[in-house]
Amino acid sequence: MAGFSLEQIANKIGAEVKGDAACRVFAINTIQDAKSGDIAFLSNPKYQSFLDSTQASAVILAPDLAANFSGNALVLDNPYLGFARVAQLLDTTPQLNPGIHPSAIIAPSAIVSETAAIAENVVIGKDAVIGEHCQIRANCVIGDGCKIGSETLLYPNVTVYHDVTIGQRGIIHSGTIIGSDGFGFANDKGVWVKIPQLGGVTIGDDFECGANCTIDRGAINPTVIGNDVKLDNLCHLAHNVQFGSHSAMAAYSGVAGSSTVGEYCTLSGRVTILGHINLEDGVHVTAGSQVGKSLEKGAYSSGSPLMSNREWKRSVARVRQLDDMAKSIKQLQKEIEKLKREKGDE
Repeated sequence: MAGFSLEQIANKIGAEVKGDAACRVFAINTIQDAKSGDIAFLSNPKYQSFLDSTQASAVILAPDLAANFSGNALVLDNPYLGFARVAQLLDTTPQLNPGIHPSAIIAPSAIVSETAAIAENVVIGKDAVIGEHCQIRANCVIGDGCKIGSETLLYPNVTVYHDVTIGQRGIIHSGTIIGSDGFGFANDKGVWVKIPQLGGVTIGDDFECGANCTIDRGAINPTVIGNDVKLDNLCHLAHNVQFGSHSAMAAYSGVAGSSTVGEYCTLSGRVTILGHINLEDGVHVTAGSQVGKSLEKGAYSSGSPLMSNREWKRSVARVRQLDDMAKSIKQLQKEIEKLKREKGDE
């Protein structure tokens, strides 16, 4: 493995070299565990104490820390972004060679690029289109009429139902299901009658989806996900959700049917968006929150912060007293108003 010189990396990520520009690095590591040949990064002040003792051949640093660092450094304003760029350069994720494994089952009407890699036991349905340099790994199922854009990677055991479109450079992790039926039923005197889900799913470019997520197809029109959307593991988008470009959602979060999440929004872990809600662009919701109304741009919270068990019990007891307290306050207000009137009559 040839690695990269600091000069090469600096040119690729827009950094300044301090020290030996010819120094070569071969892997990325944490600042406390790095050894010779590794490049580390420091973005969290919590780890600043390791800077003097690190064995890394180079460290990605902000200018204020680089000024007093005697070792080799790549200097830029956002070291964490620099870490991301360098990690891409030094990525060791195995790549499949182009070609179709003999065990794959591909419909005669499907179109698969010659540069795509189709692994063991993959099933590709009728009229599906697999773009250039795609990697479809073992046991994936791609339904009829699907379109998978160029350079998209599906890890093992991803299931894509019929009539789903995924843009370019997507990454979808194992166990995720895209295009399953939304929760649509009508009630006939206590008996549930299924509403067929006729829409598909349309996903833009640069989408990344974690493991074991579920994205439902639309009831009539498709569920739509924009460009550069990032979903953590264990997320759910229900039928006809519109999820805007450059937005992100952390683990255990879900968006109910026909809700809209605007662009540049962030939903932290275990956030619940109820149905038919509209989040405008630039909405940020903190962990554990339940959103029951539409929101304008801004930051919102509804989850309870952690407290000691004693405090929590006391808080719960007070909550149970709120109704009686409200009645008492209302009664006191009436008595105050009565006293004011009596005083005014004097």
